[in-house]
Amino acid sequence: MTAFALNHMTVARLNYVQLLDLAAALGCIGVEVRNDLRQPLFDGMGPAEAGALARAKGLRLLAVAEVKRFNDWSDDKAAEALALMQIAKAAGAEAVSLIPRNDNLGMGNGERQAALRVALKALKPMLEDHGLVGMVEPLGFEICALRYKSEAVEAIEAIGGKGRFKLVHDTFHHTLAHGGAFFPEHTGIIHISGVVDKAVTIGQMTDAHRVLVDGADRLGNIDQIAALQALGYGGPVSFEAFAPQVHASTHPQADLAASIQFIREAMQKRAA
Repeated sequence: MTAFALNHMTVARLNYVQLLDLAAALGCIGVEVRNDLRQPLFDGMGPAEAGALARAKGLRLLAVAEVKRFNDWSDDKAAEALALMQIAKAAGAEAVSLIPRNDNLGMGNGERQAALRVALKALKPMLEDHGLVGMVEPLGFEICALRYKSEAVEAIEAIGGKGRFKLVHDTFHHTLAHGGAFFPEHTGIIHISGVVDKAVTIGQMTDAHRVLVDGADRLGNIDQIAALQALGYGGPVSFEAFAPQVHASTHPQADLAASIQFIREAMQKRAA
């Protein structure tokens, strides 16, 4: 059965304790927390206490997000990554999220691959020292210097980083990057969100269009999840919705429960 998780972005208005309580109530296996919400990480709670609280509720702390523009490596970026890893280790988290630059710079063929390898090579011993996995998330936007999962896999394997680095397979970004190969053995988590707006083209889709997955989804979430699972992926499927209407909901538990039920029923129909 598909194991679900909850990224804090989906319920950005909830505090950390509310996030944990909601995830537990939904039967999720874990949560992903973020440092880019309006409230401080863990609401200012110490990371050790925050991690213990999650585990007490039967939840894994799957990842702490995020190191932004990680493939624009510098001494400052190294310090930023180290600080986040220290927090993640103290909290007992499993991974830190690594988000590539998305500013239409460093885009040249050869240039972007070299920059990625420099960053991964520097990050690898840091992750090893902290017992963490680096979750690399290609972004399908045309202005992203790491758009394709294939380039991430090539770089990870080139620096001997398989297992220390894992891919985030984001169904939204996979669609924006016009699909491509699946890499189940390299995938650490699946991020799901749906787009139901019929007026936008794929090239016009933004984070603001990303809602919960239902029958009107245009991204093929069910197909993507099923394809990865058929290839052997058995990890978590985490809700990551950015749309303002999702954040504004006054009944997020019911909304998420309905999406979970839709996904499970759709997967059962495929398997039948």
